[in-house]
Amino acid sequence: MKRAKPVFDHSSLYKKEDWWACWIGFIVLALCAIGIIGGVYKPPKLSGWSANPLIAFTGQTLLGYLIMYVGLVIIFLIAVRIMGEQIRTYAPAFIIVFAIALLSDVIGHQTTLKVYGLSYPLWALVIGLLISNTIGVPGWLKVAVRPELYIKCGLVVLGAEILFTRIMALGPYGLGIAWGVTPIVMYVMYLYGTRALKMDKDLALPISAAASVCGVSAAIATGAACKAKQDHITIAVGQTLIFTVLMMVAMPALCRLLGFNELISGAWIGGTVDSTGAVPAAGEMVGPLAMEAAVTIKMIQNILIGIIAFVVATIWVTRVERVPGTAKPSAWEIWFRMPKFIVGFMIASLVFSFVLNTIMGNGAVNGILKSSKVFRTEFFSLAFVSIGLNSNFRELGKYFKKGKPLNLYWVGQTFNILLTLFIAWVLLGGVLFKVPAF
Repeated sequence: MKRAKPVFDHSSLYKKEDWWACWIGFIVLALCAIGIIGGVYKPPKLSGWSANPLIAFTGQTLLGYLIMYVGLVIIFLIAVRIMGEQIRTYAPAFIIVFAIALLSDVIGHQTTLKVYGLSYPLWALVIGLLISNTIGVPGWLKVAVRPELYIKCGLVVLGAEILFTRIMALGPYGLGIAWGVTPIVMYVMYLYGTRALKMDKDLALPISAAASVCGVSAAIATGAACKAKQDHITIAVGQTLIFTVLMMVAMPALCRLLGFNELISGAWIGGTVDSTGAVPAAGEMVGPLAMEAAVTIKMIQNILIGIIAFVVATIWVTRVERVPGTAKPSAWEIWFRMPKFIVGFMIASLVFSFVLNTIMGNGAVNGILKSSKVFRTEFFSLAFVSIGLNSNFRELGKYFKKGKPLNLYWVGQTFNILLTLFIAWVLLGGVLFKVPAF
């Protein structure tokens, strides 16, 4: 039986959310690269505070956020309108979402909360959930509640931070820990979830990716590749945000208790703490060398986001969704399924790794990334607020019956912790191989 050959529609380049995420991400990165953002316009930066949250702001910071709001609302208005949707209430609705995102960032800058890793993603999600499950989300506000668009924009910008040159810091040792363990853990978790726990495939997969790769980013990317339900992605994101906080505190304490050196400790933390943002904080609790090793391992892991999303899209098209008796799907069909924002993520990574890093040098690229990270953080914060506003406890509750998502996460994470420790000890413990200079 022949399959209908998909036809490429050029209008998808400006009518599909995935492509708009690429264009918006590229615009932000380009403006940072040519010095408009970071030079002419200084991205706002909040200060830490202890008792008075107003200390987080200065006059310059408030002006910076105002300019950021105007710039983002204009570009999102254009994107939403061209995609064929109503924009009448978008600007006032976006003010609310933007304000909640800013509030979550302010809370995350409280000094005590920051020490324990209770940063903006958790507060953005919590505030969104509280609103949606108490007073509810009015219809006029929903036009600006776009979790997928915001997170995809953030992931494209994140791609620029994944510099291939950094994987050489630990050489084959880092590759062995990050790329050797991650696929095994993800596959074992997926099998355990779908076969032992009888979970839906598109629920087990984002949870497996979140625990094994890099938390929220991996959950979103794989969820898009397998067309997971929004509720399933929300569960994966919520779990990883909550348990990242526990892991961030527990892993450094465990490293000290077991007496591991900083190199092994950092590699262990980088391979097991889900959130990229929590990794340096957790590593620093052990020591400066541990922090550097942890960040390096996590960055090497992050490169897998695009690869895993492509593999998932391919498997879903050729096996999971393939109807028996039909012809084998073509490469063109796989391209249609591939999340296009992952293409943007990979392009950004390649350009910054091999073009800008070569032409401008590492110092200049780091300066560009310092500015782009502010926007990446803002995109992620908008996404977490939107995820919370889109979520209903009653609807999510049915997926937690018998504790299957929690069961999958903790069994998988325990396996991840043990396997990562074993590989880190073998490669970096000086038992079989020479300890690398790092």
